[in-house]
Amino acid sequence: MTACLLIHGYTGGPYEVEPLATYLKEQTDWEVMSPRLPGHGLGDDGKALDLGDVSYTDWISTAEDAYLQLKEKHDVIYIIGFSMGGMIAAYLAASYPCEKLVLLSTSRKFISISQMSIDILDFGKKAIKKQLKEDPLFNHYKGKYGSVPLSANLEFLKCMKFTKPYLKQIHCPVFIAQGIQDGMVPYKSVHYLDKEIPVDAEIIYFHDSKHLICLGEDKDIVIQSVYHFLLRKATTYS
Repeated sequence: MTACLLIHGYTGGPYEVEPLATYLKEQTDWEVMSPRLPGHGLGDDGKALDLGDVSYTDWISTAEDAYLQLKEKHDVIYIIGFSMGGMIAAYLAASYPCEKLVLLSTSRKFISISQMSIDILDFGKKAIKKQLKEDPLFNHYKGKYGSVPLSANLEFLKCMKFTKPYLKQIHCPVFIAQGIQDGMVPYKSVHYLDKEIPVDAEIIYFHDSKHLICLGEDKDIVIQSVYHFLLRKATTYS
């Protein structure tokens, strides 16, 4: 039996990977799990950000518990991580049996100042045209403004520091998807991921995608690419 664990990003929630999770549930008989990391949960689930009293170890433990829960019932586990969740997914893939690993907009290198500047300029143009309220990216970040304490940002940095060494211990097939217009994670960060992961990763850049790669204009292509990677017969890596 097969299972798939999807891990969302920092200050987000399962909604960030929901289109992909839903597609996998519809197209396969796998058990698909997308846990909400402590303190997270913006989206349609009605939960607000509450990151004041949580630590990066809480986030990792929640993802780890979900993996172990799936492993009790399934022989094959695929792990998918978005943004910070990608680094947590990398830790799990290095620490436990993992058939395949998918890294989406993974925050190995943070932040893309140049692309954020482009996004802010675009917000300004839309504000002049009175179209800003219709912009999903603006509404996404507006919903988080003032909700993230400094202590949580420090925990994020600790999470990056803790998980980074595990990249060198990954030996399963790896798929990396990155948006060229990502305003949070520079697309050049894929170079660092590819350099540190010892296997030959399959890498696809999506020209029209921003950070929320499963929710943007390329989402259907992204989802199809991940799905076909997971279905493809695995090559033996050493």
